[in-house]
Amino acid sequence: MTVAAGNFDRTYVASLTVGNDKEKEQHIIVGRSIFPLNAWVKNETLIYNKTLSKCDSLELLSQAPRAIIVCDDTGFLNDQMRAISGVTNLAGAIFVSKDPSRVDLESMSCPGVLISTMELATVIDYIKSSDNPIGAIKFRQTVTGKDVAPSVAGYTSRGPSPNCPAILKPDVMAPGSLVLASWIPNGSTALVGKNMLLTSEGFNLISGTSMACPHASGVAAMLRGVHPEWSHAAIRSAMMTTAAQLDSSMMPIKDFGLNYTAASPLAMGAGHMMPNKAMDPGLVYDATPQEYVSLLCSMNFTRNQIMTITRSNEYDCANSSSLDLNYPSFVAFYDKNVTTGAMLTHKFRRVVTNVGAATASYEVKVAPPVGVKVAVWPQRLVFGKKNEQRDYFVEITYGSDGEGMVSHGSIVWVEESGKHTVRSPIVVAPTSSAGSVWMHV
Repeated sequence: MTVAAGNFDRTYVASLTVGNDKEKEQHIIVGRSIFPLNAWVKNETLIYNKTLSKCDSLELLSQAPRAIIVCDDTGFLNDQMRAISGVTNLAGAIFVSKDPSRVDLESMSCPGVLISTMELATVIDYIKSSDNPIGAIKFRQTVTGKDVAPSVAGYTSRGPSPNCPAILKPDVMAPGSLVLASWIPNGSTALVGKNMLLTSEGFNLISGTSMACPHASGVAAMLRGVHPEWSHAAIRSAMMTTAAQLDSSMMPIKDFGLNYTAASPLAMGAGHMMPNKAMDPGLVYDATPQEYVSLLCSMNFTRNQIMTITRSNEYDCANSSSLDLNYPSFVAFYDKNVTTGAMLTHKFRRVVTNVGAATASYEVKVAPPVGVKVAVWPQRLVFGKKNEQRDYFVEITYGSDGEGMVSHGSIVWVEESGKHTVRSPIVVAPTSSAGSVWMHV
């Protein structure tokens, strides 16, 4: 499986208090922070001025008094944090973003907190109204359910796969940002200031697809335990066809890497995996080892290269060679340099296996990509027993839009009882490999 990394609804925060209990005016603001020390910045002077508050000059910052400095939203948060970390005279910093929930915080080497521009106005008003503005920051707190989640992390790799774009990648998305995970004993985990490395107490906050992959591996292992008779392909299929495409606000999952617009399957695959639903998917798309060998054959691998992958001489290319692997997704490419209006047709065959009730009937619902025609036949699949298989065919008719845009939709098999919905994404995307095997229709 190929797993995309997502953000989830656990937020690490710090409490910013402006004012003290002796003053009439006191505000507590909960901002984002992953400063690693369990510490307080207590009763320090708050400063804000246009000369210092760009927070990008080591020379100017080193001349500032000991205080909590308020930094303007310059759009260069990481540069500001590095600058604050490079001086020792500042007690802490308040960073600002229009929408802190959309910022991928991966590290914080200085005692800082990230707040919104609306909250900044409260802080500045207090500073201007007080003769001795005081602030405090308390770190290492956790809240859940505050942010809309999941969303695609900005750093995660996107498809299509350069090696085999005919198979849609990634497959699913799993939690990957700021995951609290076991870590090398006594290994460094975080940088504080310019040169102080913190050592591990057995855990660390890490972001990456390396964190998303263990989540998916754990779900696959769970499914293997529940269904020991399932193949690896069936397990992956169950995870893909039951994945979610909506976030906690019931809106399409957003992509941090594309200005928080709706994510495409090239970013999140079939969607955010849902382990409980994957235990009972209704239908699965299975695939045999020979089908994978046929895929390798169609990619012009030599016999020796295929044996390196399969570790067996039991398989060869004599029987078949096909890019159309029985996969729970569909992808079709066009050459963006082709004249707009030139139409292509891509045909697929898929086989689904009934792993639900002994008898079941499914009807297809198609949500075609914009400007694309999708035909599916038959439109109804009837199963008389468990593990029975049925095949169906898909024809996608599409063309270049002249702009190289990616469009996506879905094919969903809905059980007539309403118990199961089996969803497969469709992607139509540009490629520079016009005329190659990937453009075969």
